[in-house]
Amino acid sequence: MTFVLGLTGSIGMGKSATADLFRRLGVPVHDADAAVHALYRGRAAALIGKAFPGTVTDGMVDRRKLGAVVLGDSQKMKQLEAIVHPLVREEEQYFLSSVTTNIAVLDIPLLFETGGEKRCDAVLVVTAPAEVQRQRVMARDGMTEETFRAILAKQMPDADKRARAHFLVDTSRGFDSAKAQVQSILACLAGRPGRRKFVSV
Repeated sequence: MTFVLGLTGSIGMGKSATADLFRRLGVPVHDADAAVHALYRGRAAALIGKAFPGTVTDGMVDRRKLGAVVLGDSQKMKQLEAIVHPLVREEEQYFLSSVTTNIAVLDIPLLFETGGEKRCDAVLVVTAPAEVQRQRVMARDGMTEETFRAILAKQMPDADKRARAHFLVDTSRGFDSAKAQVQSILACLAGRPGRRKFVSV
């Protein structure tokens, strides 16, 4: 049975780079964000357009327009999540059903916030000092203080995530250090059977 490792971390912590390290080492990774992007170009677009008029252009969700509508509004965010999360879960379960390796990774930004850790055998939290996080995020195109605060507001604090993690990867020490940490985790998990029980969508 495949051991499922949940991978998560707050914005700017280096989660995507860490997920890529797993891929390079031959571990299949399901990227929840990428699944959302595909859904925004596909079957979720019409549903989102109906719920949030003006956020879909040429059959695709305009992420900037959608963000302007839902960020900072908890009720609208819950409405969006009620549309998107079940569809992402379907994609996740299809991915897991096709995996043939001993270990697979679920890359989920809001893993703890959505209860996703219950679908995993262990959780890895990607972390970095707050000042490093801030520098990375504010260097992104179009990022503002208001947007940064709104994103952080819907994410569990890094300290709380670290307290609930089985494994940590600190990305502030450079690529070679992060790779070594990932290799150490894989060595630790080698041969461990998965024990989780999946609930149908």
